[in-house]
Amino acid sequence: MSAWYLLCFLSALAILIAFANQYVLKLQTTIAITTGSVVISLLLILAVSLLGDKTALAITEVVTELDFNQLLLKGMLGFLLFAGALEIDLRALRNQRWEITTLVLFSTLLSTFMIGFISQWLMALVGWQVPFIYCLLFGALISPTDPIAVLAIIKQMKAPPNIAIQVEGESLFNDGVGLVIFTTIFAVAFSGVEPSFASVGELFLKDALGGVAFGLLLTVIGHFLVINSKDANIRLLVTLMVPSAGFATANLLEISGALAMVTCGILMGNITRSKASKRTGISATKYVKSFWHATDYFLNALLFLLIGLLLVTMPLTLGEIGLGLLMVPIVLFARFVSVASPYLVFRRFREYDLNSVRILTWGGLRGGLALAMAASIPSGTLLPNGTDVHNLMIIMTYVVVIFSIIVQGLTIGPLIRKSIAARSK
Repeated sequence: MSAWYLLCFLSALAILIAFANQYVLKLQTTIAITTGSVVISLLLILAVSLLGDKTALAITEVVTELDFNQLLLKGMLGFLLFAGALEIDLRALRNQRWEITTLVLFSTLLSTFMIGFISQWLMALVGWQVPFIYCLLFGALISPTDPIAVLAIIKQMKAPPNIAIQVEGESLFNDGVGLVIFTTIFAVAFSGVEPSFASVGELFLKDALGGVAFGLLLTVIGHFLVINSKDANIRLLVTLMVPSAGFATANLLEISGALAMVTCGILMGNITRSKASKRTGISATKYVKSFWHATDYFLNALLFLLIGLLLVTMPLTLGEIGLGLLMVPIVLFARFVSVASPYLVFRRFREYDLNSVRILTWGGLRGGLALAMAASIPSGTLLPNGTDVHNLMIIMTYVVVIFSIIVQGLTIGPLIRKSIAARSK
């Protein structure tokens, strides 16, 4: 079966699960789709291993052939980030700029190194000798909160605006920054880059600043074309050009396509949309807005289905699953410390919701981006016990991601409702 046919059938399955969820489970849609696809994966694994079912085996083999890393990092990510950034309120973002900048840079880096040090120490205690550079690489891929997972849940839960903008802004920007940090550590681990401050700093600045600068360039081009277009369909096609050709160009230039999409999306969503509305009327811009809402919803549904189905592609062992479960409290602890410590300073200058740190900690979900980064780690590097680093990273990441989406996603609601109730008093 071709990759295109597979995506068509998987898209239909995701939509059917979302439809059934309205009447049966009534969960947040992305959580329902992920849970449903994990259950399907487990049934396929049981059908193959216990019953030797040929149909289940054929389905498993087809899913295994899908390159999740390429599909997300080189394709869907651009559309998802651009769609999410279009809805960010620039004025609210500007009001929280210092908090978001600190969470994006300081908190992501602190979490990366905390996870690196603690995970190496604990894995050594249970008999797994993993070099620090690989533990640091795991910290880099698991520290950024996933905007795709976060935005989907925060929007539906209708979190208080001051918390929502911090969660949304942080997740969008630290997505790009996290990719840059991961790429930098990856280059040190696998590409022979000298781990000096100068070489690492150069890689980081090229990716990050290059991505933002390219995003500004895309904004100028997109703004000019949208404002001067007389046809609503062409305006829509211009916005499609950004996350397709624009994202592809950024990847070819080896700069951060993620930061380019976030930068361009926020500016076009606030400046271009406003000016286009004045020229052509609100109804014309609603057409584009509705399209991107539908696109965002559809791609999210497909992505979360794929996350659940990835289970059938993994060579699972009890030892690696155990390490993944061990990583869950480590990741949550690092997230709490990296968020709570800046808030000790923030609260001296401004009042915040009492549940801010808890919501940012428990609501800092991980998703497809972490899995895509883990999948990009090359196979063939073996640990002293013979385990492939690639397999270990994917399984540990998968356990954390599934826990994040299902357990944290299902239980973040009470915290958010508590904050909403406190604001209404």
